[in-house]
Amino acid sequence: MTILVTGATGSIGRHVVTQLAARGAEIRALVHDPAKANLLAGVEIARGDLLDIGSLRQALQGTSTLFLLNAVVPDEFTQALVALNLAQEAGVERIVYLSVIHSDLYVNVPHFAAKFGVERMIERMGFSATVLRPAYFMQNDMMVRDVVLNHGVYPMPIGGKGLAMVDTRDIAEVAALELLRRDRAAGPLPSDRINLVGPDTLTGSEVAAIWSEVLHRPVAYAGDDTAGFERNLQGSMPPWMAYDMRLMSERFLTDGMIPEPGDVARLTALLGRPLRSYRDFATEAAA
Repeated sequence: MTILVTGATGSIGRHVVTQLAARGAEIRALVHDPAKANLLAGVEIARGDLLDIGSLRQALQGTSTLFLLNAVVPDEFTQALVALNLAQEAGVERIVYLSVIHSDLYVNVPHFAAKFGVERMIERMGFSATVLRPAYFMQNDMMVRDVVLNHGVYPMPIGGKGLAMVDTRDIAEVAALELLRRDRAAGPLPSDRINLVGPDTLTGSEVAAIWSEVLHRPVAYAGDDTAGFERNLQGSMPPWMAYDMRLMSERFLTDGMIPEPGDVARLTALLGRPLRSYRDFATEAAA
């Protein structure tokens, strides 16, 4: 039974591969450039991407379960639909899909809307699937680590409603457990949806306070300037993506990313340990 992991060299996919390998899974990793993949020994490498029909079709042959992760790109929805259709063509019934929390709420945010559309297609196409809906990645804040450390400011406009930030390593471990549960089942299992959250729901001011405690010096929250956030991002990403991120941050301010009752307890039981906290992340990042 072979599990195909897409996005296998990214911040989530690489951890998924590691978690699967530690549990003895047979893994095939879809990568753009095998020479740069640097994955664990024993992982089968398949060269290709989600829009290369021939390579993806070949990678899916003999696959029992698919981990579908596709990046935030303009054709994200098309990529996912191509992968789903080719998976169905290859007889792959079992899928774990990495979506996003509140995909059905942040309906005006392009990459949220794309993921919500993919969720609906997975359902309509009849896959046996787990949809993982992670909240904001703690590791996203590595982008602003130097600003925090050197200027004493936490600049992400996350607002006062609160985000249940989650560690990417916890996301990957849950993904691996779900992949193995589906892959090793005698037959297709009922579909499921899991919100992936951290143990705390934090506001911008509370995140700044954690950094202050970790660094033993004041760190201020920069506030809710989403337009300025977009301008700053334009130096490091395409304008369409910077605007997408601005729209997301505006929904942070109005809606937050709030867990459903029982989410934290479910994840803690699934992992058999406490969830990693933002304080843990900040301590590691500061070091």
